[in-house]
Amino acid sequence: MSSKVDEALGYEQARDELIDVVRRLEAGGTTLEESLALWERGEELAKVCRRWLDGARARLDAALAEEDEAGAEAAEEE
Repeated sequence: MSSKVDEALGYEQARDELIDVVRRLEAGGTTLEESLALWERGEELAKVCRRWLDGARARLDAALAEEDEAGAEAAEEE
């Protein structure tokens, strides 16, 4: 479950923190409990990034659909 803090994170902030989490996990040297906490944090950050990317994709799709509609209407007027 995402916290309100996670909801307020921008894409770049979440991505940068996720990169840090992955680096720490890959470096090793953490206890099992620390590794699990890092993994869980990474999962939450990945969800935040996915929501931002899904939102960006929806906005792009909507803009392209509007552009296609405008082009079709202009072609009909000719």
